[in-house]
Parts: sequence; C-alpha cells; structure tokens
Amino acid sequence: MFKAALLAGVQYAEGRKAVEFEATDSASDKALFIYRLLVHDKVIAPMPETQVSEKTIRHRLATWYAHQLPEGHPLLG
Repeated sequence: MFKAALLAGVQYAEGRKAVEFEATDSASDKALFIYRLLVHDKVIAPMPETQVSEKTIRHRLATWYAHQLPEGHPLLG
C-alpha cells in the first residue's frame, strides 16, 4: 500500500508543480516531503512533531491513499 501511496503522492506533488523529484531521491525523503505538502495543503491532519518518524509517515500516507481508493479495490483486501 505504501508504494502505491508514494507513487500517488509523487504525482500529486509534481502535478502541483511543488517539486520535481530526482531518481536519486530516497523513498524516505519523498515521503517526508509529500507528508509535509499534504499537511500544508490541508489534505491530511498534521501529527505532533514528536510522533513524526519514517514509520508514522509511511502509515499516514498509506491511510491517505487507501481513503482515495474505490470500495472493493484489490489493495484494500
């Protein structure tokens, strides 16, 4: 789910012209940028800074993406 969420987040960020990711950018760096952008755009609620970690960001992005999928999508099963 996270991989699909990361791809959707990259499309969102680049479609918004907020960033152009490079092939050498790590998944962690992309995820952090996407998380901060989604919070900035008020798409998702921010977490307290003490809870922001790679694990929680991955979970938050996966949850964000899951809510966009239609009911019965294979990734939801």
